[in-house]
This record gives sequence, C-alpha cells and structure tokens, in this order.
Amino acid sequence: MTTLLYDGSFDGLLTTIFEVFEYRYKDVEIVSREKFHQENIFADIHEVITQNDKAERVLNKLEKNIGKPGIHELLKVYLSEDPEAEQLILSAVKQSVKYGDENILQNYADPDILKISKINKSVSRERHRMTAFVRFEKMQDDVFFAKIDPDFNVLPLIRKHFKDRYQDQKWMIYDLRRNYGLLYDLESCDFFYPDEKIDLKKYEEKFHDQEKNYQTLWQRYFTKTNIVERKNLKLHIQHVPKRYWKYLTEKW
Repeated sequence: MTTLLYDGSFDGLLTTIFEVFEYRYKDVEIVSREKFHQENIFADIHEVITQNDKAERVLNKLEKNIGKPGIHELLKVYLSEDPEAEQLILSAVKQSVKYGDENILQNYADPDILKISKINKSVSRERHRMTAFVRFEKMQDDVFFAKIDPDFNVLPLIRKHFKDRYQDQKWMIYDLRRNYGLLYDLESCDFFYPDEKIDLKKYEEKFHDQEKNYQTLWQRYFTKTNIVERKNLKLHIQHVPKRYWKYLTEKW
C-alpha cells in the first residue's frame, strides 16, 4: 500500500491521480495532509506537490472521455467531503481511461459509480436548498451579509447563482463550518479566507438600522399570515428541514 499525501485542493487531487498513473502505483490510498494520521510506520509515503500542468492533463483526458458534465459530477464528489471521495474519484478516472466511454458514470452496477451517483444527488439537493434558504442582512456599510452552514461544501456551486441574481448590490456569503466565503463588490466575485472565524456577535452589532426594522416587520408578517388551523408541521419540515430554519428570519 502506498499512501499519497496531497494539499487537499482539487488541483492537488488531480495531480495525485496523474502520479498514480505516472509511477504505476497499484494499491494506493489518497489522503489530504490535513487528515493524515500515520498508523503504520512502515507505510510507503509519497508526497505530492500540486502541479497545474499535471492537473490540466487529467482534466483534458476526463473532458475527452466523460465530458464537462462528468467532470462536474466528480467535482461534486470532491466537495461532498465524503471520507471516500478521493478513492471514488480515482476509481472513476481509472474506468474512464480504461473504457474511454462517456457512459461509465451511468454504470450503476459498479459500487463506486453507484455511490458517486448518490453523492451527486445529495450535494445537488443541498445546493438547491442553499440557493432557496439563504437570507441576507444589511450591514452599516451597505454590504448584504449571509451566513450558511451546509452539510457539504457547496459554496463554489452557488457562486454563479448569486453573482447572476444579485449584480446590483455588494454582498458576502460566509460558510460558518469551513470558515471561508464569497465576496461580491459589484465588479468581481471572489472567495475570501479569514485568519480566524468571523465573530457573528460583532457583525450583529453592525446591522443597519433598516435591517433591524425589516426583521421585526417580517416576523410580524409571518405570525399574522400563519393560519394555525392549517398548520401541517410534517409537510413544512419536509419542504423546509429544521436545520435550515436558522437561516430564516421568520423562525427566530
């Protein structure tokens, strides 16, 4: 068994997969350095240095074999943060190289491909919910701020949606769990990585007065329009699971 350690990035993972083929490794495990705990002192460790040219060659091969939609599926597996993500992606790449067929990701008889499909459905569902349930709060500097805590790392998948939808205002979306976010300044939409987790209490102190008034009005509206006799909590939770309530002003 050879353990390949990489930097945790998608380009790093593609570089690692390239080197699996380059050095003709057979029995391997791919682990990010952050998650690596060496239990076997005799294990064969291979340190991978991310190289864009190697990552690009893997991408080009994948685009030829499984197309851009297939690459997008593998990206969602990576963003799922599933413990087996690296091995699943490696398995898919090996099959695409072996068969050179765009339909390999539909071969659900293969357990790895079946799991890739299931992960994609879960990540896609989470992406959809994030686009639906994100709530922005206006700050004193006129920037609209939203906090999220998704089950999967879907921030890269919702970037285009919010950039296209909110082009006329400055906004930030911050992932509480992963301590990074998106910032749109009317010109560019880039990721940002704070040195420390954002102190949400301090942010609440910077709410714009209009935001405080808006939240109060919205909560009153929700209370007034909520017909108790027609309340169906089971159906409500089915459409809006409880873990998303923390994003909704009307639930505070």
